[in-house]
Amino acid sequence: MAASNAVLRLVNALGTDSGETSELIKEVDLNELSGDKIKADLIALLHKSFITPISRDDIHTLTVELDKILDALQDVATAVGMYHIQDATPEARELASLGADACQRLNRAEIALSDKDRKKDALVYCQEVDSIGTKADKVFKKAITRLSANESGIWAAMKLKEFYFLLESVLDYCEDAAKTIGITGCS
Repeated sequence: MAASNAVLRLVNALGTDSGETSELIKEVDLNELSGDKIKADLIALLHKSFITPISRDDIHTLTVELDKILDALQDVATAVGMYHIQDATPEARELASLGADACQRLNRAEIALSDKDRKKDALVYCQEVDSIGTKADKVFKKAITRLSANESGIWAAMKLKEFYFLLESVLDYCEDAAKTIGITGCS
């Protein structure tokens, strides 16, 4: 997913003099808008199609879950500007990296799902997304613990805590989509 890679580049650019922040936020926004159009087109096509490769409900559910991932990625990008986040902590960078990795594996699972001979591959990718989510939970807890121990100011702590929650929500939505693919792949 292009949006997850843009968020990763955005988070990694924080604290540097690259000046890419606003352009990367726009890139995430454009990816989210593109995703909304694809979602609308897919749902319209779903209503017109008589035969689908997997159940209509699964296609609809997966489409909505993928849209939630894009919305969550957009929320992360928006938070950078809204909260004036100037620098990224190591935990924020790791969460963004894990999010991009989970999105990439989710994309591979979707591709594998379309080929009946690769459904086992889809399940493996989904299990990898779940493992990435577990690792992200640990990084998130570490980030909150470190944030709580830091005496840098309540407002800064509140902004970073929200930023961590947004980064972690991307991974939660990836796990939801992976579960749907896993269920669909087993059918």
